[in-house]
Amino acid sequence: MKRRNFLECCMLSLVAAAAKAKGVSIEMETSKSNRLKFGVISDIHPDIMHDGEHRLQVFLEAAAKNKVDFIIELGDFCFAKEANVPFRNLWDKYPGDKYHVLGNHDMDICTKEEYMKFVGMKSRYYSFDKGDFHFIVLDPNNLFVDGEYIPYKNGNFYVDMSQREHLDPEQIEWLKKDLAATNKRCILFSHECFENTVQNRELVRSILEAENKRCGFKKVIAAFSGHDHTNYTKEINGITYIQINSASNQWVGEEYACPERFSEEINKRHPSLKYTVPYTDSLFAIVTLTPNCLKMKGRESTFIAPTPIEMGIPDTLYPFPLVPWIKDFSLHIK
Repeated sequence: MKRRNFLECCMLSLVAAAAKAKGVSIEMETSKSNRLKFGVISDIHPDIMHDGEHRLQVFLEAAAKNKVDFIIELGDFCFAKEANVPFRNLWDKYPGDKYHVLGNHDMDICTKEEYMKFVGMKSRYYSFDKGDFHFIVLDPNNLFVDGEYIPYKNGNFYVDMSQREHLDPEQIEWLKKDLAATNKRCILFSHECFENTVQNRELVRSILEAENKRCGFKKVIAAFSGHDHTNYTKEINGITYIQINSASNQWVGEEYACPERFSEEINKRHPSLKYTVPYTDSLFAIVTLTPNCLKMKGRESTFIAPTPIEMGIPDTLYPFPLVPWIKDFSLHIK
């Protein structure tokens, strides 16, 4: 990094820090070492899966074993209802730092405010510091209809795809200020991805890329997302977009329904389970960050039979791979 660019970036960070959006809390923490670990899981869907609580428990045990600095779930965590209180409490009892991200299906039966109250989220978007890194959580769960941004609520997002998944102007302006207010390396978390799903993704990516250019170094390293129930990485203009697979399954719909996979009792308690191809094991990742590298240790599983191949499900069902794993991945930070 050029010294002039670094000083400019630091000065602008100090100025922008005073302009942070009111009510969006920023946690500050002094770095004790150059190594940072976090656990990430997404799309557990306990309202669909018969063993969602077990899948969460396996993740929490792995996070504790790996002594991570925090855990984060990337949305579609659970419905805000009484039956899911034990599931939520399992997460809440984890003794370390933990963070939520809003997913679209979290608002299937309630408003954002009601869901946030259920899981204890203070803001739908926010940021926090851990060690030498700055983490940003975003919320693309908004409709854009007739020039108006409408928050997801009570399943109102089952509409034309072009109207879904927008980052609203308030959040975009906050993002610009938040990026400028730190001189740390930045990593983003969202439910929907900014490489191909969010409708105004090009605007968001241009903001991230402009900040890297302004500071003269790769300040924004990567963006993690869930939602698509798949696993891949893609680099766009120096920023790596990492897709975290569902902990549980891929949705295949009525055409490939398979009630024979589970017992009548399980199907009765979880009627949507037959419309999925579930994974045998819980999927998640442990990510290790150093000043020079991002290393992700994933988890591989198999499909619970019958498999997609046995069911004749084509590889082209979705524009992304149908796979029961999260592969290991390494990214050198220049």
